[in-house]
Amino acid sequence: MNVGYPAVPAGCILAVGRRNWTFAGSDEGGRRAAAIYTLIATAKLNDIDPQAWLADILARLPDHPARHIHELLPWNWRQQHSAAVAA
Repeated sequence: MNVGYPAVPAGCILAVGRRNWTFAGSDEGGRRAAAIYTLIATAKLNDIDPQAWLADILARLPDHPARHIHELLPWNWRQQHSAAVAA
């Protein structure tokens, strides 16, 4: 990842996906794809493996209290995950 230009990798993904998004199936499908790409890019910008983060938060989400949803954000998750791994 080029630290000087953090948007470049995300921009490349957008450019590659642009033609594919024409076939998202519907406007709602396009919005869902955009939401997933946003989650993945946010995890990458926080130096987190997107697959590990999404797998963990999706498993924890059903039982997680809504008032503590901020704990699942990438920058907070990394701190908790690092502490859990170290313990």
